[in-house]
Amino acid sequence: MPGDILDQDATSQLAALASKRISAEELLKLALGRQEKLHKRVNAVVNADLAYALERARAIDDTRAKDGLLGPLAGLPMTVKDTLDVAGMPASSGLDAFRHRICEDAPAVAGARRAGAVIWGKTNVPVMAGDWQSFNALFGTTNNPWDPERTSGGSSGGAAAALAVGITALEIGSDIGGSLRVPAHFCGVFSHKPTWGLVSQIGHVPPQPGAHAERDLNVVGPLARSARDLKLLLSVIAGGPVAAKAPPADLEKTRIGLWLEADGFPLDAEVRTVIEAFAAKLIAAGAQVEPISSPVPVDQLMGAYQVLLGSIVATDLPESQRKQMAAMRGVSKLAVTLGADERSAIAQVRAYTATHAEWLEADEVRCRLRDSLKDVFSRFDVILAPVSATVAFQHNHRPFAGRKITCSNGETLPYGSMLNWIALATACHLPVTTVPAGHAMSGLPVGVQLIGPHGGDAKTLAVAQAIDENITGFVSPALEF
Repeated sequence: MPGDILDQDATSQLAALASKRISAEELLKLALGRQEKLHKRVNAVVNADLAYALERARAIDDTRAKDGLLGPLAGLPMTVKDTLDVAGMPASSGLDAFRHRICEDAPAVAGARRAGAVIWGKTNVPVMAGDWQSFNALFGTTNNPWDPERTSGGSSGGAAAALAVGITALEIGSDIGGSLRVPAHFCGVFSHKPTWGLVSQIGHVPPQPGAHAERDLNVVGPLARSARDLKLLLSVIAGGPVAAKAPPADLEKTRIGLWLEADGFPLDAEVRTVIEAFAAKLIAAGAQVEPISSPVPVDQLMGAYQVLLGSIVATDLPESQRKQMAAMRGVSKLAVTLGADERSAIAQVRAYTATHAEWLEADEVRCRLRDSLKDVFSRFDVILAPVSATVAFQHNHRPFAGRKITCSNGETLPYGSMLNWIALATACHLPVTTVPAGHAMSGLPVGVQLIGPHGGDAKTLAVAQAIDENITGFVSPALEF
């Protein structure tokens, strides 16, 4: 059992701890040993507090030996995304200036610690969580466990990679532009983007450390190797039994809207093939799967989302850059004479420099679109959609303007197309459970979004658990330890 316990999900590891088949100290040392063996290949964990973790693991073992009262995560080794403050390990968000602070646990982290988790390390992120690749000058690049030449995703890329290789069994990440969903898709693990506001964002960087306001669009949520683990950790960090005791869904009674077509939303053939095969398995299991067109007008969705997101991201930019963008707003008057790329760049500038009136207009569009989704969710329990157009792409650290994503047929896509499929749930504050759907011809994982109605976290998690237990789930990458 000790040799393969790291490949089991958190629920199984907790059962082994509770039955005293393994101690918290032994399990922690196994995780640390795997981290040491895989660090050069994956570079997922970038900071650690080993002395404190060992002390805490031993204290939990002592309490368990005396049959003392323990929490639901008692003795489980865990890592946390390096955008969340952990006492003794402040969120760096990829910047040296932030990691020397004195901080307290973020509320979500404190919830996991109260439940008995042994939090020992922090996982890598892009600078200020602002990329779909996890690299920075401070800690370097996190590699995809399935192919080290490719990205693990971002911004929870270190988290997803650590889960995939068994360095950790649970992770707390965050998402404002696909940052939970893209890494789960690229690395073949599970994630849950909660309904906005369900889990506290306090202690998350960005915004600047010490901020009291919770940002629009951003959420904090769990990553794991099983759907049941997502339910467990979400209940812990949300401060209540959101879904932990809810049973899996009955697939024969589950109505699924299959969304694979939208104007301007490309989808690589190798990803489409996996999702269509996955949908066929759902149908064979008795689920009602019906292809649907876009649930909302995508031009309205993307226009509103660009302003809502740009208004947030701009606050983290240097003042000189914000002033430069403000000076460029007048160029938009020439947009009719410019090409598509130039018009797109101008639209981005306008989003980053949006006035309060423009933000209110985008918010009104967002609320109207979310209200229109009530009809869709009266007909379907969840919407099944891609996470991104392609599988994990090769590392590309050029400036944003020069980046392209290459499809399996050699066609290239704009880097910003990574926002397409994730925009609906983010802009409309909807919950999403991302589940592994299979592997492409390239051998790389493909995940899908299960998008639910506002507040429907328990529903998407229940469907995810039914899929995990009856159709397909996590598959470990073939690595030598």
